[in-house]
Amino acid sequence: MRNPTPGKKPSKTQTKQKAPGVERKMKPRADHGERSYRGSGKLEDLAAIITGGDSGIGRAVAIAFAREGADVAIGYFSEKEEEDANETVGWIEQAGRRAIKQRFDVQQLDECKRFVDKAVKKFGRLDILVNNAGYQKEQHSILDISPEQLEGTFRTNIFGFFFMVQSALPHMKAGAVILNTGSVTALKGNESLIDYSATKGAIHVFTKSLAQSLARKGIRVNCVAPGPVWTPHGKGTYWDRPAQPAEIAPSYVFLASEDARYYTGEILAPTGSETSR
Repeated sequence: MRNPTPGKKPSKTQTKQKAPGVERKMKPRADHGERSYRGSGKLEDLAAIITGGDSGIGRAVAIAFAREGADVAIGYFSEKEEEDANETVGWIEQAGRRAIKQRFDVQQLDECKRFVDKAVKKFGRLDILVNNAGYQKEQHSILDISPEQLEGTFRTNIFGFFFMVQSALPHMKAGAVILNTGSVTALKGNESLIDYSATKGAIHVFTKSLAQSLARKGIRVNCVAPGPVWTPHGKGTYWDRPAQPAEIAPSYVFLASEDARYYTGEILAPTGSETSR
């Protein structure tokens, strides 16, 4: 019988990191599919932008997209993440595809536009936008969530998604795809991530509303809502462990590809457990 939970099983604890976390400090390191993902040309000659593409799910998606034949531009926020971003670029280029990295703030519309324009200028097109950048900070009580934290969480996790779509949409044609990273917290809630969970709920509804709005343009909009994932920013699953980023990336590949041409407004939830919506 095949192992139902293939891949590296991380330990139950890891070194705590202040945001933004970095991949190189993780023990053990996450599996982004560097050695395991095999492409089959599902995204041949397409161009993609991935925010939060330096590490975690974003890196795994970047690697998978590149091995499926896409050029990939990744965005990241902090100078601390520069080394991680360079490593991701190396994997994209090793797959024979063009890569761009850009440090920018998704909270700022003008910076989103500059990043998108840079990618379109280099790649000559934009077929896939992955809104993946996110921020979370645990608090034991809603009384501990400061106005600054609340605004920062919403401006990154939902304002940033709006700004990236507003920047990318003028460059996207029929057949293009927008993918948003949601969360199991939007489906089940989380007592110590109240503001974060609220933004993820907003992302799920944003996905469904935007899908309706863009259907007439032939642009699909879907969402991937993972459960716990072994990333610098992160047991509650049937497998008694968090997912590896490499186990989440195929959901993005599927939704970005022609295989999912009839899917829009959908929330795909690779959580390792049951979910209800």
